[in-house]
Amino acid sequence: MSNPFLWSVILALHLLCMAYWIGGGLYAAIVSRSTVALLEPAQRQNVQIQLIARYFRALLHIVPTALVTGWLLVLHMGGFGAMSLPINIMQGLALIMALIFLSAYFGPFQSLRRAIRPQPALFAKVRLRVILMVAVGVLTVFCAAMGGDF
Repeated sequence: MSNPFLWSVILALHLLCMAYWIGGGLYAAIVSRSTVALLEPAQRQNVQIQLIARYFRALLHIVPTALVTGWLLVLHMGGFGAMSLPINIMQGLALIMALIFLSAYFGPFQSLRRAIRPQPALFAKVRLRVILMVAVGVLTVFCAAMGGDF
């Protein structure tokens, strides 16, 4: 016996996680860039580090939640074998997004946090990985839209 309310809540949680993951990355890497450019270099670096740190701190919880809720929804609908190709591609792209996040978090972001005077190249590396993660996320959303039975 299945509880439709429970699965609606799981789907809503999954969609909220993905909205933050993609939208937060878009904001952190692209939208906020023009605003922080108005600040003095020392202030700019401090604001950028704080912005990225808060986004990544939330992603440490959001990424596992998004993956688990996605897998729960797939299992509820009959498993990976019962899913259409776009849904299975979406799952693969979500894993790629998670790997990009982990590579950004444990790579250049940790170097950025530890640096006494962070170099612009470190910010660029983090920003590039976040933009890549957002691009894969947009592709993931397209796959999700193609896989639905409407």
